[in-house]
Amino acid sequence: MSLLLPEILHTQSGQIRQVGVELELTGLSLSQLTRAITDTLGGTVRPVSAYEIEIVGGPFGTFRAELDFDYLKRLARAQAEQQPGDLEQVATDMLGELAHQLAPLEVISPPLPLNELEPLERLFTRLRQMGAKGTRHALHYAFGLHLNPELPDLSAETLLRYFKAYLCLHDWLDSREAFAPARKISPFIRGFGKDYCRQVLALGYWPDLARFTDDYLADNASRNRAMDLLPILAWHDEQKVRRAVRDGKVGRRPTLHYRLPNSDIDNSAWSLRHAWEGWLQVESLANDSARLDQVCRHYLVHLDNLTPDFIAPWKTKVVQWLR
Repeated sequence: MSLLLPEILHTQSGQIRQVGVELELTGLSLSQLTRAITDTLGGTVRPVSAYEIEIVGGPFGTFRAELDFDYLKRLARAQAEQQPGDLEQVATDMLGELAHQLAPLEVISPPLPLNELEPLERLFTRLRQMGAKGTRHALHYAFGLHLNPELPDLSAETLLRYFKAYLCLHDWLDSREAFAPARKISPFIRGFGKDYCRQVLALGYWPDLARFTDDYLADNASRNRAMDLLPILAWHDEQKVRRAVRDGKVGRRPTLHYRLPNSDIDNSAWSLRHAWEGWLQVESLANDSARLDQVCRHYLVHLDNLTPDFIAPWKTKVVQWLR
């Protein structure tokens, strides 16, 4: 069965919209992960370093398989360019062994058309069959599935509609994930503060990109948000973002970076469909102006309500506006 599609499938230029997907996992070696990709999706292996592999020449574009440990990857790249001494190599290998116990492996897809995501479902099934483990496998794991969807266009108005829709649906999306303790308390998927939500959801808040970037960076100069807008803001003004955020991992790309969903790759009842269908509710709300306006109004009232949230939680109230 194919995945559902959003109402707006094409960009302003008439091209099928695309989405990149990143999956964190453990339980396999890097070579096993690479083999799963080539066996399932084709392509040939092109090593970047001992901890980073590109799979090129396949029908879906270039995939990456890597250990999510930046220092080790930089070290391995440097050593690939010049022969390390024996002691240095031993130290690197020991660090690599430790990193495999603590840091996830990561599969990074190329941008894929929204109507051609079934190959990822096949890959995830293959990884599960090979013994891949997700975020619930150990108490200290905090593994996620990230979606990087392309917007229909790059205007400030479209970005704001999607962001407002996400803020209104965050509590409901969060409730769908049943986070493992390590992921729940980790800094990686923090939500946005109430005051900032009030600012963005105000009915008259439709700034241009420059002002919106300034407002966002004033409250959120960090990658650690469940909806990370730094990549798309850097696409518009990279220098402004880099002045505010001293983090070399901030990418620059014309997509959203939705980081909330869990990686439950070892759960036979879990699939890409779970995260994708949650995301489609954001798509639907963002592209229904009347409904978005109504939900924003009600959420603003809820944020100012003195009733404790556990008595009448927004995650329950907002269900009436889902499609």
